[in-house]
Order: sequence, then structure tokens, then C-alpha cells
Amino acid sequence: MTWVAWRLQRTETLIAAGILALIACLLVPTGIQMANAYHHDGLASCVMVNVSPSCAQAVGDFTSHYGYLANLVTLFTLVPGIFGVLLAAPFVLDLENGTYRLAWTQSITRRRWLTGKLGIAIPGALAAALVLTLLVTWWRTPFTSLNGRLQNQSFDFDGTVVLGYTLFALGLAAAVGAVWRKAVPALIVAFGGYFAARILVDAWLRQHLITPNAITWAANKLGPNLSHAWVLSEGPSTKAGAWIGPHTGGGVGGTIHIAVPRCISVGPQITRCHNPGGSYIHAVYFAASRFWELQAIETALFGGVALVLLAFAAWWTHERLA
Repeated sequence: MTWVAWRLQRTETLIAAGILALIACLLVPTGIQMANAYHHDGLASCVMVNVSPSCAQAVGDFTSHYGYLANLVTLFTLVPGIFGVLLAAPFVLDLENGTYRLAWTQSITRRRWLTGKLGIAIPGALAAALVLTLLVTWWRTPFTSLNGRLQNQSFDFDGTVVLGYTLFALGLAAAVGAVWRKAVPALIVAFGGYFAARILVDAWLRQHLITPNAITWAANKLGPNLSHAWVLSEGPSTKAGAWIGPHTGGGVGGTIHIAVPRCISVGPQITRCHNPGGSYIHAVYFAASRFWELQAIETALFGGVALVLLAFAAWWTHERLA
């Protein structure tokens, strides 16, 4: 049964391998070029809080030169969904074509058939996700050193979340396909569901998964270095941290702009502003050290939902199909 399942899965597996090969052809040459530029320009010394104007200029030049590639690589966030629905396709096609009935009449139990089908798809999807993670994490190393790992562009590829994303797409495709038994529309709906879930988590849910950090400091003193943190909001406040004026969210890394008049640069990645009224600055943020905490929770979220969907697909197939 395992050999038959592999025979039916190998085309989709080879397509996934081809996608990874194309990604590697793009990332490896440009990644080597970026790494050489990063070390040649001495940018490793530009990640400190206080840096020279020339260092800030070098970081700006590096970002402007390779930023378009970073934006292009961001599109790879769709690839885990492609892997998931692609490797779920043989399972759904078997249900659509009714070929599972032949297997069930050849002394192969439904449970064994399900184990063979999903037992090949799941490891293949996770292996593809792992290779993608290693490729993109290596490629983004210079940007990660400069901006940290809490940016969406880094967070969505670093750590373990890609495994959860891929497994979620696979489970969603299998569940929809088990009920619908129409491969093409089921896989399209599953990929759309994956895309919608990723947008929801990236844009809103992630910042609510754990309680953020908060800090208040005197406006006439240098504030903390939050260059690698995910700053949710920052602005003038009372000593107790209550907002007393306009404040903005700074995002992850990047320059923080606050609606107060006087700002000073304290590094290539961050600007700190002082309130001329003599009060305080309050910031709500996720510290860079909380990266793995967020990774674990988000991976568990997507992975847990994926396991529920896979269990549902297996139950529906086992109990409801004739």
C-alpha cells in the first residue's frame, strides 16, 4: 500500500521539489551577493545603538539596493499553501475518481488506505516546508541582523511557523476535498482559506497572542533601543504611562515617527523623539527576546487546527464514504 501511495504521490512531490529548485536558483546567488556586501561594508558593526552617520548611510544603501529582492521574497509566503494543497491533491483525486473503492475491495482496510495516503503526504509537505524555511532564513540573514526577526517578512519564514502553515493548508485541502470530492474547486477553496487565515493572523491576531511589553521613560533622556522589537505604539505620556497626545504604531524595526516636534537619531534603524513639554514617552512593544514564544504559539495554533482538519478528513472518509 505504501508503494502504491508513493506512486500516486510522486508527481506532486516532484512538482514541489521543482518549486524548491526554482526558489533555490533565485535565492542562492543573490544570497551570496548580499552576504558579501554585508561583510564588505562592515554592516555587522552597524547594529549597535549609537553608530556613525556613515554607518547609517551604509545601512540605507544596502537596504535600498536589496530591498526590492526582500519584497519579492515576501511573496514566498504563498508557497507553504501551495505545498499543502499540492500534496493533498492525490488524496482528493482518489475520492473524486472513486478509485479508493478498488483499494477497499483488495483486502486493504479503510484505515490502512487512509494511513498510506496521508502518511505519505504529511511528511512530504513538512520536508518541503523545512527546506523552504532553511533557504529563506539563510537568505534573509543580513536583513535579520539589521532589523531583527519580528518583522512579518522574517517571522513568517524563520523558526517553525512554516511547518504549521504547510500542515494547515494540507489539512484544510484534505477536509474540504473529503466532503466535496471535487479536486479542483476544493483545492482552490482550500488555498483561498489558507490565504485568508494568513492575512488575519499577520494583520491582527498575532499581536493578541501574548501580552506585549510596556515601558515609560523621561522624555529628556535617551529611550531604550527597540530597533529589533515589534513596536505596537509609542508617544507622549504621563509618568504612569497614560497617553497625553498623539501616538503612532511603529511596526517592527524601521523608523519610529511620533507626533512631537523634536527627534534625534540613535541608530540606523530607529529614531527617538523627545517631548518638549517635559513629560514622558510610553511604548507598547514585543521585545526581540519573545520571538520564540510567538513562534511556538503560532505554530501550535496552525498545527493544532491542521490536526483537527486531518482527523476530520480521515473520519469523514472512513465513516461517510461508501
